[in-house]
Amino acid sequence: MLKEYIPVLIQVVVALGFAAVALIFSVLLGKKGRRNPTKDSPYECGMLPLGGAQPRFAVKFYLVAMLFILFDLEVVFMYPWAVAYRDFVLSKGPVILWSMLSFIVIVTVGYVYAIKKGVLDWTR
Repeated sequence: MLKEYIPVLIQVVVALGFAAVALIFSVLLGKKGRRNPTKDSPYECGMLPLGGAQPRFAVKFYLVAMLFILFDLEVVFMYPWAVAYRDFVLSKGPVILWSMLSFIVIVTVGYVYAIKKGVLDWTR
């Protein structure tokens, strides 16, 4: 059983060895740069770096992002589910149909709730 893992172990050793050799060569052959204030300042496409480093985002941005991820994952879940149960549908079709319909109803209720709360309303 251990023989099956030997190729994986060899690949891990080769990958770690390559990373170590690349880092060692970059340290040995790389140029040491002289530091000055101009080089150490952040590059902002020719503009002077004024203001804070991170702009503030409204909470709406994060709510919409979370809703997108939530509904995107639910839709992505449906296709593999349908493919996995393709043969099972022939024998127990109504059970599979009602389980997916209940899932879709729960997702729809969540979506309607989000709309009623005004999460997707950008004018506020």
